[in-house]
Amino acid sequence: MTSNPPLSNVQVRDLNAVLHPYTPLHTLGKTGATVISHGKGIYVYDTQGKEYIEGLAGLWCTGLGFGDEEMIDAATQQLHSLPYYHIFAGMGTEPSIELAEKLKELAPVPISKVFFTSSGSEANDTQVKLAWYYNNARGRPQKKKIISRMKAYHGVTIMSASLTGLPNNHRDFDLPLKGVVHTDCPHHYRFGTEGETEAEFTERLASSLRELIEREGPDTIAAMIAEPVMGAGGVIVPPKGYFEAIQPILDEHDIMLIDDEVINGFGRTGNWWGCQTLNMTPTTISAAKQLTSAYAPLGAVMIPEDLYQAFVDESAKIGVFGHGFTYGGHPLGCALGVKAIEIYQKRDIIGHVRSLIPTFEARMKKLADHPMVGEARHCGLVGGVEVVADRKTKRPFEPSLGVGAMVAALARNHGLISRAIGDTIALCPPMIIKDDELNEMFDRLEKALDEAEAKVSKDGLRGTA
Repeated sequence: MTSNPPLSNVQVRDLNAVLHPYTPLHTLGKTGATVISHGKGIYVYDTQGKEYIEGLAGLWCTGLGFGDEEMIDAATQQLHSLPYYHIFAGMGTEPSIELAEKLKELAPVPISKVFFTSSGSEANDTQVKLAWYYNNARGRPQKKKIISRMKAYHGVTIMSASLTGLPNNHRDFDLPLKGVVHTDCPHHYRFGTEGETEAEFTERLASSLRELIEREGPDTIAAMIAEPVMGAGGVIVPPKGYFEAIQPILDEHDIMLIDDEVINGFGRTGNWWGCQTLNMTPTTISAAKQLTSAYAPLGAVMIPEDLYQAFVDESAKIGVFGHGFTYGGHPLGCALGVKAIEIYQKRDIIGHVRSLIPTFEARMKKLADHPMVGEARHCGLVGGVEVVADRKTKRPFEPSLGVGAMVAALARNHGLISRAIGDTIALCPPMIIKDDELNEMFDRLEKALDEAEAKVSKDGLRGTA
């Protein structure tokens, strides 16, 4: 058994001062944090000078990579002219206006107004408040429940964490809140029954959704929220025809469909929006992350005209539309959002992503044959590699073994930052990645999987069924 090297000074300072999110705090004192000092392009570098391919684009967000000079110049110019102002009480700024206009132009469905937040969590939290407000304005005070899905990820505020369908986001946080109900996860590999085709699986999930709505009472349900491709739940790509099967059921019962594009949006799936790739027709849209390529925090909620008019009516009754955030519409974030969209368009980032998809697909297909891998799933330039104890039966490793985390740690040793979501290794590189860099990313992951396979075999970690 090898001992951990002594912590560096900066790691000790970090340990003494920072509470790390989504971290096994009980082991951090032994390993210390990997402290990143700078980045360029698809690469980041730690304080020891080690280079890494950032294979998750930070947290699914740095679509333009690190150190983009146009983005840096746009930020500098905005800070010189107006470092901050709000848009409360009828105030406005040019960047917030311009970004809202651009989002309306790019929207996959007719959009009337854009409401700005600081994050995707705030955007999805706002979606619920707006659904409640809308139904109150329309005289339907009982129509308030929100349907989400198991293994969904929609954020970590009290409400958005309730929408999230991951047990560790609920355990000992006293969540989820009342009024949130979860339907089936559309992952055929893990939840399909033996011999069940994807079409039959989709039909079963649609029937299950209908039964849930009828059981809860359609007059009590305001909306369903869904990611086109589920990100932090394990990069789950729904079967073909999934949204076409569930959408008529929602429409029949006047249930809005909230599209969480926080990870999917701005080219990640090969289209501007994930809903276009997955044939989903939303009522409202949440965006964040690649909206600014993560160069500043920003989120947005995009709403249609009928919702806006209901808000106007309720404002007339109450005297004010009483919702907003200090940093919502922050001029720096909005200026960077404008510049990011401009760059996506003039550099044809979506075309670039599409040109990379064949390589991404081929390398994922190769990984699917690895003895450690049960399923390698992908959509556009995002993928998940699920490691299993038994490929034939799909039996997972015992969670206490932390095999997924081991693979991610080995990948980091080889200079690749990925993310272990349970035993799924998520990949979501900056969209500017080149073909040879993409192959190098997969080469580094393959080395990690080979080492993990050797350790699993040597230590007998597969166990027995």
